[in-house]
Amino acid sequence: QVQLVESGGGLVQAGDSLRLSCAASGRTWSSFMGWFRQAPGKEREFVAAITWGGGMTWYADSVKGRFTISRDNAKNTVYLQMNSLKPEDTAVYYCAATNSRVVVRESSYNYWGQGTQVTVSS
Repeated sequence: QVQLVESGGGLVQAGDSLRLSCAASGRTWSSFMGWFRQAPGKEREFVAAITWGGGMTWYADSVKGRFTISRDNAKNTVYLQMNSLKPEDTAVYYCAATNSRVVVRESSYNYWGQGTQVTVSS
């Protein structure tokens, strides 16, 4: 079992930055860690993913160049640095863990955090 706890969400203005954290505990080794988000009335969508070991990353086109995913293996923590936030980034952000290489697919992930709310005002 892997337990994931997100933090760092909040209310910010357009153009601001936030850094989300995802602390993993339990059986923490998973090949890939991902961030997803779900806006009101919409399906959950892929945001970014990273390998635990090699540092390879993937991003959704909508956040590429603005968001950066990283990890600190010593702390079993994955981060999502979000810059130049837009109102359309408003959503509940979830981190998740998987051993599947299909990192953009929600169903690939076995473990999920409870989510953290990010609200961007215009």
